Amino acid sequence: MSEKDLLLIAEIVGVHGIRGNLRVCSYAESDDIFTPGMSVRLKNDQEDFFCTVKQVSSYRQGLLLCLDGVDDRNRAESMVGYGIYIEKSCLPVPEEGSYYWSDLIGLSVFDRGDVFLGKLESLIPTGSNDVYVVKNGSKEILIPAIAAVVTEIDPEKGIMRVELPEGL
Repeated sequence: MSEKDLLLIAEIVGVHGIRGNLRVCSYAESDDIFTPGMSVRLKNDQEDFFCTVKQVSSYRQGLLLCLDGVDDRNRAESMVGYGIYIEKSCLPVPEEGSYYWSDLIGLSVFDRGDVFLGKLESLIPTGSNDVYVVKNGSKEILIPAIAAVVTEIDPEKGIMRVELPEGL
């Protein structure tokens, strides 16, 4: 399985108690993605391995995870900073015209005159609509993710076309 088949869904940010519970910051839209019995891949710069989720519960602004093989505080502390990944194939297929953020990051963005504006670097959720952060060198453009502005998204070709409003 290649790295592009994986999706970072959370990061281990701390521990809780003495039995190996992990405090997790989830990047998923819904915490329901974490279910007992699911297999997750844990990675940092030195290690890369699979674990099974034993238990999951809400905790403050994040989650508590209990993983098979992580039974004490020392092991849990050694895992702080690990990313938690799942295979993209485990995710439901998005609705027509909807995309996972990971499918959009890296797209080349062009205006209606086929002028290259930059690469889509990140997204900012704002509540009403997302905002695409497009960078070309030191130049940055913030593009609202609305149908009137974004005219085409083609992850297969690696492009996005936009019709920028006046002044943007």
